[in-house]
Amino acid sequence: MTICYRKTYCEYLRRYETRLFRRNGLACTASQQESANGKNHNPLAHSNLSGGPEEDRTPDLRIANAALSQLSYRPADSDLYYQKFAKQVKQRGGIDMGCVCRSALDSMAETHAAKDETVALQALKWHDGALRIIDQTLLPGELRWIELRTRADVWEAIKVLRIRGAPAIGVCAAFGVLVGLKERAPKNLDAAVAAALETADYLATARPTAVNLFWALDHMRTAARDARNVGSVAVFERCLEDAARAICDGEIAACRAIGDHGAPLIREGCGVLTHCNAGGLATVEYGTALAPIYRAHEAGRRFHVFADETRPLLQGSRLTAWELMHGGVAVTVICDNMAAQVMREGKVDLVIVGADRIAANGDTANKIGTYGVAVLARAHSIPFYVAAPASTFDLSLRTGDAIPIEQRDPAEVTHFHGVVSAPEGVEAYNPAFDVTPAEYIAGFITEKGILHPPFDEALGGY
Repeated sequence: MTICYRKTYCEYLRRYETRLFRRNGLACTASQQESANGKNHNPLAHSNLSGGPEEDRTPDLRIANAALSQLSYRPADSDLYYQKFAKQVKQRGGIDMGCVCRSALDSMAETHAAKDETVALQALKWHDGALRIIDQTLLPGELRWIELRTRADVWEAIKVLRIRGAPAIGVCAAFGVLVGLKERAPKNLDAAVAAALETADYLATARPTAVNLFWALDHMRTAARDARNVGSVAVFERCLEDAARAICDGEIAACRAIGDHGAPLIREGCGVLTHCNAGGLATVEYGTALAPIYRAHEAGRRFHVFADETRPLLQGSRLTAWELMHGGVAVTVICDNMAAQVMREGKVDLVIVGADRIAANGDTANKIGTYGVAVLARAHSIPFYVAAPASTFDLSLRTGDAIPIEQRDPAEVTHFHGVVSAPEGVEAYNPAFDVTPAEYIAGFITEKGILHPPFDEALGGY
């Protein structure tokens, strides 16, 4: 999950400019020092970059400042930011300040990551052969990373929602195949292939609805079979790691593209309602339904998000509100049964939700309660959009009637975090998802663009 907020943006520019001066052997002026101390909140209003006694000595810094003013910066994009910065400096006739720029970016990223990990936070990480995830059952009260050391750990994490959201589940399962392979420690290639395939089959039983889980595991099975003659177990493992990384990188790129395509839907001053959590926590990074929101926010647009709390596990209030607050996005939590009133009051202009599986005709399975939101949106003439990558479309299913709906433990309805909320012994019904008919959906925001009805035709390329 990559989160950008303007306070961070300003602080990064202040630190950046300070480090540029230090690397060039120049002393900070009073305005620069004030800015470094947080007194000057305009990162570009430094006299030593726009004029004054050092103007003749620092033409490249003035060029750098002009370049900075043309860019928007998010910490996770340091490489892209550096490339754009260098291009801007070159276009303005400046010298190559690449080493200065990269050093400043790296130092700032390390400093800020140590202060606040949420600036560039991902739902999971694969590093040095280890799979670590944020335990989302503890949020928002505690941000804790846990390591999944066995395939049983991965299965359990998916099952009990330590990691959740269709794209994130798929990526976690892909790396989970590697976890299972390392756990089995096969001595030869035949044993390695068998271990990978068995782990994939096992992880596929964790949850039934999110199609990304099966999509990712199918890719890992194919990678395992294609690598059965690579020569050694070590090379086989590297092949599977490359496959899992490709799945992860693909999901991140798709979410960013979804944000770019969906952001224009969010106009200045509008109200956006979302259900459950389809942000970075659900997609490894950035999100699906929240991606357009982040991109619109980064563009400087002012708007307000209403987050349904999303009973029974409160993913909206626990996770979506937490993400958006850390991202500096204006958000209000509402109970699920308040959505109709908020719409009636004219506070909602647009609904964007995520998806767990989309059938060939456009019928969409998403977190329980989504169907009701779609019906309310139709009743109030509010456009209802679904944001999802191509990996969420299941064209093997003609309609949503064929989508399997997960039935979860009734205790999730009668209890919450150990607190009893219903009479002991009462029966409870707990489907985790519902299916919104395609007729209620204004469009699908995908990495390829926005698809509009009729969906039978629009989805032909997926």
